[in-house]
Amino acid sequence: MTDRLYYSDSYLTEFPARVVDKSLDGLRIYLDRTAFYPTSGGQPFDIGKLGGVDVTEVVDEDGRIAHQVAAPVEAIEVTGVIDWQRRFDHMQQHTGQHLLSAVLVDLFGAQTVSFHLGVDSCTIDVARSLEPAQIRDAERRANEIVFENRPVTVGFEDSSQDLGLRKPTEREGVIRIISIQDLDRSACGGTHVRATGEIGPILIRKLDRIRGNQRIEFLCGLRAVKRARADFEAISSVARSFSAPPDEVAALAAAQLEKLQDSEKARRRLATELAQARGRELYASTAPGPDGIRRVVRRVASLGDEPRAEAQSFTAGAKSVFLAMGENPPAILLAASPDSGLNAGEFLKATLAKAGGRGGGSATMAQGSLPSKDLLDQFVLP
Repeated sequence: MTDRLYYSDSYLTEFPARVVDKSLDGLRIYLDRTAFYPTSGGQPFDIGKLGGVDVTEVVDEDGRIAHQVAAPVEAIEVTGVIDWQRRFDHMQQHTGQHLLSAVLVDLFGAQTVSFHLGVDSCTIDVARSLEPAQIRDAERRANEIVFENRPVTVGFEDSSQDLGLRKPTEREGVIRIISIQDLDRSACGGTHVRATGEIGPILIRKLDRIRGNQRIEFLCGLRAVKRARADFEAISSVARSFSAPPDEVAALAAAQLEKLQDSEKARRRLATELAQARGRELYASTAPGPDGIRRVVRRVASLGDEPRAEAQSFTAGAKSVFLAMGENPPAILLAASPDSGLNAGEFLKATLAKAGGRGGGSATMAQGSLPSKDLLDQFVLP
């Protein structure tokens, strides 16, 4: 059983310890005591040095903590040194999560069902949907409690007592409890700051729906400052493109998007009209075959609205068949006039099936795909 020094002092960054066991290759070290936090409860492991060697991973193995090291550690008596920048960042994010989760319960009855501390951001999943205005209220209230600099304390109590936890725990025996004064009591084995002021600013960035829950992405402390700076610089860059203040960017972007959508609609309409005109012109310039059928085969980059409009326009004329072959992805469009004697859907479905493709459609218009572009050349009209 490893004595977990971080349970009582999250600020301990250097400690002496004795090696009590190791793997055969010497790259997995077990100590009598450690301040290195193992991955647990949504919080990642600490890194640092052990006997001067890099610690690359820390794993909880049923009471024992394993330290994965970059090279064998020969000494029995060693000194462990925690990477403080990473440790404190995790402390800020984890205590920030406790604070935010408690606020969400207090304001909206939204219980946290899971928590993840990532490299760039953190997330909590709550068991109900929240509106953007509610999220803004929760963010503001959480930051108000940060500014109040309430004490955050660590305590140990027996599970047989009435612990008054925000979320009941199934653990038995002595329970480690993290308390935020007049706000929250949670069973937790993670590392935490001493007061809410050390969390720093709390920034909520986005919301997602995940498996029936709502996922809230947030950042605390220096992470929040860096992200806010990056967001501001991105918005400022866009503002310069518009020659406008950053506060006007959203409205200007919306207006430009509307213009772009209108222009795209006009472009598609004109392209369709042009394709229809090409179809009529192509019909007029195509000589009928011995059977009186006008046949056209076109090779295009891809099948879209324009080839389809051209095909419909061409086959609007009597006794006509139009075949378009798209290269990316490999696809076939077949159109036939009602009096052509060809059922486009049945013919295309049967022909594509022989080549390992699939497709179908109506008697006058059908479309399908092929597994390879090379198979396009094998497609022959009847």
